[in-house]
Amino acid sequence: MCVLAARHPAVNSRWDAAEDDDGAASIVEHGYVDLGVAVATERGLVVPHLPDADALALPDLAAALADLVATAREGRTAPERLRGGTFTITNVGVFGVDAGTPILVPGQAAILGLGAVRRRPWEHEGQVALRDVLTLGLTFDHRVVDGEQAARFLADVGALLEDPTLSLLVGRP
Repeated sequence: MCVLAARHPAVNSRWDAAEDDDGAASIVEHGYVDLGVAVATERGLVVPHLPDADALALPDLAAALADLVATAREGRTAPERLRGGTFTITNVGVFGVDAGTPILVPGQAAILGLGAVRRRPWEHEGQVALRDVLTLGLTFDHRVVDGEQAARFLADVGALLEDPTLSLLVGRP
């Protein structure tokens, strides 16, 4: 997701209801990704975030997310990590669920839900074969993200999951 934030800034934005000088609310695009991760804990769901996740190389991002999740499950998340994220990912697939409708984290414009990976018969290049299939779901604030933007973002996420080497073409900001 982090590599796609520059290409799809609307999903990494927020609605600012505070009126400006003209009396209108506005959309605020973040120039960084503070990646939230929904974590199931014994005390319920929490969504800590990783500041500046887009600035991390993939191995560093993986290590930082593992630490963030472990800290949340141990109940040691600092309060400032529980507010201020810019985009969240939730994985209902770990519970064997194919899809869900995640609820937006207040102050964010979108949340990406990942379902379970399943082997399914799937058409590919004119042939039906067993393939790993994953359902993606995106909940978004229509004041900030329109349906076309959401669909294009999901298509890019799907393409990136299918071929991770595409992240080299997308690049980092």
